[in-house]
Amino acid sequence: MKSITIKGSERESVGKKASKALRNAGMVPCVVYGGEKPLHFSANEIAFRDLVYTPNAHTVVVVLEDGKKLQAIMQDIQFHPVTDKILHIDFYQLFPDKELTMNIPVKLLGNSPGVRNGGRLLFRKRLLAIKALPDNLPDFFEIDISTLTIGDNITVESLLNDKFTILHPETTVVVQVKTARAAIVVEEDEEEGDEIEGEEGAEGAEGEATSAETADAATEAKE
Repeated sequence: MKSITIKGSERESVGKKASKALRNAGMVPCVVYGGEKPLHFSANEIAFRDLVYTPNAHTVVVVLEDGKKLQAIMQDIQFHPVTDKILHIDFYQLFPDKELTMNIPVKLLGNSPGVRNGGRLLFRKRLLAIKALPDNLPDFFEIDISTLTIGDNITVESLLNDKFTILHPETTVVVQVKTARAAIVVEEDEEEGDEIEGEEGAEGAEGEATSAETADAATEAKE
């Protein structure tokens, strides 16, 4: 999995006043859990742009001014309710020999013939929770939908891998094409280029919301 480097400074004061002063200076107070003790640090808000404002999953290398360096993942983030500025971020420290739980995005490749024939593409699982060692974390799952016809689906079973454990039942549907009004079934011997009537199916908005399994870290008071 790709990693993003965050350069910061360890915090000596962790009270509310100190955190407010950091935010006023354009800094974000952060905490790294999972080690022997929580590590409090701050970094410029701009440094988190590629980590926070992206659908992709990344690990983080936290580099402090004293040369201390550690690998982590973002566990929780707080935004200002009005301005959407980042108020606080929690991280969880990674260790090479310790498995962690993380949500991995799913990317669809190709165009479904079922959708072209009027079916509806339902993207049921945009994120999949997995458990793996840090070095075995994939950047994303790729699913080819170019063979999906009306009534077809792709389940978690087709994504299983020895390097990680997917924390969903094997029968869980990730993406499917369902029949929609005006959909037509194309015969196998139908020649390409024949005109097909019917509305093109839109991606379903009824995908189920999933709850990410969180890492086994104690999330105590943020500051």
